[in-house]
Amino acid sequence: MKRISFFACLILLFMQMSAAAADKPLIRFGVIPRYNPLVMYKRYQPIMDYLTAETPYRFELKISRDYPEAVRFLRDGTTQVSSLGDVTFAEASTQYAAVPILKPRNRDGVPYYRSAIIVRNDSPLKDIRELRGSTVAFGSPHSTSGNLIPRYLLWDNGIGLRDLKSFTNLQHHDAVAKAILKGQFDAGAVKDVVAEKYKTHGLRILAWSAPIPAVPLVVRKDAPPDVVKALTTALLKLDRKNPAHQKMMQTWDDEFRYGFAPATKEDYQGIFRMIRDIPHGCGIGCHK
Repeated sequence: MKRISFFACLILLFMQMSAAAADKPLIRFGVIPRYNPLVMYKRYQPIMDYLTAETPYRFELKISRDYPEAVRFLRDGTTQVSSLGDVTFAEASTQYAAVPILKPRNRDGVPYYRSAIIVRNDSPLKDIRELRGSTVAFGSPHSTSGNLIPRYLLWDNGIGLRDLKSFTNLQHHDAVAKAILKGQFDAGAVKDVVAEKYKTHGLRILAWSAPIPAVPLVVRKDAPPDVVKALTTALLKLDRKNPAHQKMMQTWDDEFRYGFAPATKEDYQGIFRMIRDIPHGCGIGCHK
């Protein structure tokens, strides 16, 4: 009987907590499709739960079907904040003056990441300059670390797209890594956390890019100041050296589990320059 009463109390408490969260104003948090939807929900829903608990708002995850949709969602007000890539932020900034407010730190505590060119362990390729005449898989045309940065890296080493035997854009970083493992391409481009993950599955890193400003959390320029303040306060107080924070963030996406730093548009000027400098920009024809 006591056991039944205990579980009844737990259920009642859960219902009260759920009702309290439901009474809060709704904020939709957009995310570009970095992985398949199931993985996305697994890695980002815990962040929504934390923000709902730590702010006066109820945060709901909104995953876009592709990168342009994430930009449209923020532009149209479907989402109020969004985790974009550097290139998609450049698009949002150009289209409607979207504003970056935060950027995640990496495992070393600095707000940068890198792009990697990966090959199979048994590949004869030893240097990025040997990719001339090879087949290469890039990420989405709107991806920073999967498309823009590796194209810039190739260009900086004297290799244009026409110098490749062929190239293809795939939607997700994991899809690129798996295609290389299957031998469908000679090399591929992914972000650092994906490259590191697949090092134990038969891939190695052929080349690294220079550090890239971490992917920004972005709002519209007319975002309510109270929402921005609540969001930034909740995320900036996270400390990767705090055992309780560290344990909680272990369930978060790899890019978000080490805390955050403030972000400004000036942090991404190098991305804007790359888009201008590379022939045909990032290849999607939206940056003229």
